[in-house]
Amino acid sequence: MSEQGIKIKEKQTFPITIKRLGINGEGVGYFKKQVVFVPGALPGEEVVVEANKIHPKFAEAKLKKIRRQSPYRVKPLCPVYEQCGGCQLQHLRYDQQLKEKRDIVIQALERHTKLNIDSLDIRETIGMDNPWEYRNKSSFQLAEKNGKVLAGLYGLNTHQLIDIDHCAVQHGQTNEATAMVKRILEDLHIPIYNERSRKGMVRTIVTRVGVQTGELQVVLITTQRELPKKDLLIQEIQKRLPNVQSIVQNINGQKTSLIFGEETEALAGKEFIQETLGDLQFELSARTFFQLNPLQTVTLYNEVKKAAGLTGKEKVVDAYCGVGTIGLWLADQAGEIRGMDIIPDSIKDAKKNAKRHGFTNTKYVPGKAEEVLPKWVKKGWHPDVIIVDPPRTGCDQQLLQTIGKVQPQKVIYVSCNPSTLAKDIQTLSPKYEVKYIQPVDMFPQTSHVECVVLMSRVEE
Repeated sequence: MSEQGIKIKEKQTFPITIKRLGINGEGVGYFKKQVVFVPGALPGEEVVVEANKIHPKFAEAKLKKIRRQSPYRVKPLCPVYEQCGGCQLQHLRYDQQLKEKRDIVIQALERHTKLNIDSLDIRETIGMDNPWEYRNKSSFQLAEKNGKVLAGLYGLNTHQLIDIDHCAVQHGQTNEATAMVKRILEDLHIPIYNERSRKGMVRTIVTRVGVQTGELQVVLITTQRELPKKDLLIQEIQKRLPNVQSIVQNINGQKTSLIFGEETEALAGKEFIQETLGDLQFELSARTFFQLNPLQTVTLYNEVKKAAGLTGKEKVVDAYCGVGTIGLWLADQAGEIRGMDIIPDSIKDAKKNAKRHGFTNTKYVPGKAEEVLPKWVKKGWHPDVIIVDPPRTGCDQQLLQTIGKVQPQKVIYVSCNPSTLAKDIQTLSPKYEVKYIQPVDMFPQTSHVECVVLMSRVEE
């Protein structure tokens, strides 16, 4: 361990001034030139902390006392906010959350790029009018205590289930559905899965609502196919939750942290619910990936459309296309949209979605973008615009090299992780320059921030 790394000792208590927010929403300060991360502390606050984890290059500390409070500190809406860990910023006023999220993007660019940050057009974060009750889907683990069914999330860094009666960022209908199904399971004495003994039946309740259509789906994740009192259970759900269009069972008997198992069966109603984004309709089955905040997704996709600035002639690649949402959002203004994804089921859905909306200028193929794209180029098909919306790990390095070789006029990068975004921007420069970065708040009350980045080819 370096000399710098042993300056702070575990359990040591010391005062510190918080300078900024870290990428996970924690306060960041310095003690004897060493970086200290303090969850729950806000920029500008003078606090007393206790070091609880020492790493070679930084320390983690627990907030003991606030000596000088931030003017933006507010009382969290959620009673279990501090135990749950699902949100990180409920104690920060919403308008200030938006400013801090922009700052998180700037920090990532400073850390991972050689760009002149002062000359970049980094826009104000686009927030929501109502930053609560926006999530259209919840996955709550189950446990049983003294005959009572608990449903919620595991506490921060623990394996203790926090019972959540009402989640402040979940859509009201998903909260209501989870609470009701929990009660039905209790009333019917259906055995709840116990992680320690690995006995019991129902392990998770997943609820999803079509925000625009009001349709509800309830998914019960069970350890075995044989569900006791199945008919009665279905009957009670339908009676007490008339909005439920789809009741589904998913079987997952594995000892795993993954929610879904491989086998899914519709118990009643349809296999999917409908959701609308703008003029587009989507069928959401139990395992379909779909944006968790449909209202703000429209804002995000409109920013992509704006950045693309299409005239009706362009060839557009939608890499990591999923079920085709971004490409279809632009299809009416593009010459041709071509998408690829490594999940074959997503490609089937993308084709189905394009057909349902009458688009004939789309082509979807399974595979990796870095392997598919060169084949198209070899056949004489050159894209004008490439849109990437990669997972949190960022773009595949091979894809970035491929983009450098293919040289489309524009690259539009939709990112959910400022750190990997910054690294990928650095890789694409000097061939591409950043025209602007537009942060969008898809997950209010959390430290996550999405960005739409317009990059254009540097003409030699």
